[in-house]
Amino acid sequence: MLRVLAVDDERPALEELLYLLRADPRVRSAEGATDATEALLRLSRALDAGPDAPQAVDVVFLDIHMPGLTGLDTARLLAGFARPPLIVFVTAHENFAVTAFDLKAVDYVLKPVRRERLAEAVRRVSELAEAARESAPPAEAPPTAPATAEGSPGGDADEYIQVDRAGVIRFVAVGDIAYVEAHGDYARLHTADAVHLVRIPLAVLEERWAARGFVRIHRSHLVALGRIDELRLDSGATTVRVGATVLPVSRRHARQLRDLLIRRAHG
Repeated sequence: MLRVLAVDDERPALEELLYLLRADPRVRSAEGATDATEALLRLSRALDAGPDAPQAVDVVFLDIHMPGLTGLDTARLLAGFARPPLIVFVTAHENFAVTAFDLKAVDYVLKPVRRERLAEAVRRVSELAEAARESAPPAEAPPTAPATAEGSPGGDADEYIQVDRAGVIRFVAVGDIAYVEAHGDYARLHTADAVHLVRIPLAVLEERWAARGFVRIHRSHLVALGRIDELRLDSGATTVRVGATVLPVSRRHARQLRDLLIRRAHG
């Protein structure tokens, strides 16, 4: 049975969609989110918990027009997940269908949503999910993450984040990112030789990459702990040096950062 997350910024539409989904016998659970940021946080936690956890998500029913990250933006970000959920777009607009299917959406349901049309989308998703379960290898104990220095970007070495630069899609290895800078609803990813802009809030990346050694040092900065070269204390102000860049550390984060660096230094 399917575990569903529905995302729509219009609460009446979201409640109606959830009502119809919960009435379908092929749906085990259906939860809602009113924006892409909330949805990404839930999906990131579900990914970390594993496919058999209660909070796991098989499919996302996703509106397209939402403030901040659109449904299409969200689908592009989900494509970079290690185990991306299936996507069904639910929208009042017909003209995004080609883009939606380019993003490998399972279905494209137009509003107002009819019960029969939604049931067809659920059938398609259910068949795909069942086929994926049957073809999956037997469950094994999760692999041990490669040994790394405490706080360095560890975990899955193949994790990438998708960035769009001048119309060209690129994939940046999370392990290559030294620090992240908030830029409104966007974030700037700083690597040794480039800066990449992604349309995803810093708070989402903080939650998603905490296990990979990224720590918040300021409301505007997230840093890979293993990339910090120096911690500086000067007249009550705290800064860190990451390569040639000096970044401020806010008072609320200074003590935690010092403790983490001391623990790392002592192994």
